Amino acid sequence: MSQNIEKEQSLLASLKSMVGDAVTELYVNPKRIKVLADSARIVEVAKAVRELDFDQVMSVGGTDFPKEDVFALDYHLISVGNDDLKKIIFDVSTKIPRKEPKISSLISVWPSAEYHEQETFEMLGIMFEGHPRMERLLLPEDWDDIPPLRKEFQLPGRKGEHGSS
Repeated sequence: MSQNIEKEQSLLASLKSMVGDAVTELYVNPKRIKVLADSARIVEVAKAVRELDFDQVMSVGGTDFPKEDVFALDYHLISVGNDDLKKIIFDVSTKIPRKEPKISSLISVWPSAEYHEQETFEMLGIMFEGHPRMERLLLPEDWDDIPPLRKEFQLPGRKGEHGSS
């Protein structure tokens, strides 16, 4: 049974017409759109998605891929103000190098990105340029280890143990 994804395809086509090769389609499914954005053009892509009425950051996810030598970031966006879009999640994904983990903050586009970017900074060590508070938020004050969501992080007391990964 095929489901209607005309609205999602139309949104993706609109985005591509606005930013061209700054995005690559990863998938379009019912109620889901995912694109891979050029990290150097992330603010341009974000502004275009905002123009499509996706006005709220629901979450920001970061994943460490040491074998690829990159971090992947996913901004999960929703529309609070447009009833026709309320059930669609627009995922703007990008990749940045592990050796220089920095990217422009999207707070100027979505103020609701503030906490999510701050948490991603703390947990993965990704610097969001232009973010007003790149400081500790969740970890203890005396934390002196690497960011805990990096693959090379080992829990205290388990150093040297080999488990499945």
